[in-house]
Amino acid sequence: MKKVLTKEEIKKVIDILMELYPDAKAELNYSNPFELLIATILSAQCTDVQVNKTTAKLFKELKTPEDYLKLTEEELGEKIRSCGFYKTKSKNILGTCKLLIEEFNGEVPSSLEELITLPGVGRKTANVVLSNAFSTPAIAVDTHVFRVSNRIGLADSNNVLDTEKDLMDSIDRDMWSKAHHLLIFHGRRVCKARRPLCGKCPLKDYCFYYKEEINKE
Repeated sequence: MKKVLTKEEIKKVIDILMELYPDAKAELNYSNPFELLIATILSAQCTDVQVNKTTAKLFKELKTPEDYLKLTEEELGEKIRSCGFYKTKSKNILGTCKLLIEEFNGEVPSSLEELITLPGVGRKTANVVLSNAFSTPAIAVDTHVFRVSNRIGLADSNNVLDTEKDLMDSIDRDMWSKAHHLLIFHGRRVCKARRPLCGKCPLKDYCFYYKEEINKE
């Protein structure tokens, strides 16, 4: 049987997180859908802080898919080296830019089905773009969302896709995008991977993880 909170409990958890992080939003810097797409590809296994440092310079120099395609993989790789896995990311970004021009008139598509055809773009990246650039309700499940939602009991799944489905079932659609940011904020500030700050967490009365830890003591 799944260890999932009731709908009423989940609503209360979201309400508490809303009070805790009223300003929760995307922490990647961007000014248009294309910049967000590039930044999100760069954010794989890299912190938003580091991506923002890299894109502060990158976005001043490169503004369109055509601009990127003037570079070789090696040249772009040097510009994004600090984000890690720069060879793979450079290849994917250039492949994405090529496809944007060939298939989408140089514009970032606004559907999940089209976005995931782009190199380096999976469901998480696509949902980040849909939610933040196009205001489409979506839940992007990154490592923070996966960890926090399964610890608390908003989801009970051992993979990203099923976690996304659980969250879509348990959270009202008009709150999907906000919930995504709330869970990320909580994961970065309180419900950390290695040493969660359970003692100061306002969700401990609801959290399955906390209750299990208490029972071990």
